Amino acid sequence: MRILGIDYGDSRVGIAITDPLGLTAQGLETISYNGNDKILLKRLDEILEEYPVEIIVVGMPFNMNGTKTIRAEVTEKFIHKLKCKYNKIRIETIDERLTTVAAHRTMNFLDVNKSKKKGIVDTISAVYILEMYINRNK
Repeated sequence: MRILGIDYGDSRVGIAITDPLGLTAQGLETISYNGNDKILLKRLDEILEEYPVEIIVVGMPFNMNGTKTIRAEVTEKFIHKLKCKYNKIRIETIDERLTTVAAHRTMNFLDVNKSKKKGIVDTISAVYILEMYINRNK
């Protein structure tokens, strides 16, 4: 049972996937879509063709006090599109607070070149989102 993790951003989306047993998360890619969901959904079609999944987990952005951000409303609209398009796949959300901070810490620890950080931060965040989901459901 594979699970797909999504870190949905304004112009880039990080994608992570579990191994076939659903035990570990690996970063797959960052999709640059510049806010055009048609481009994003087309690429997701291709990914789901290659990696059949049972669950898609989308990180939900909340403020530190637990209230919804403006970005959360945009994310909810995207989730609605996912549910309409992929109605045979279970779509779930998970609180993504601090995943981007953790991703930046990881890149700093690994001494990732500053010019490369922008291209991979969303993928690393998607891995953290997926790992949180896996751990929550053990």
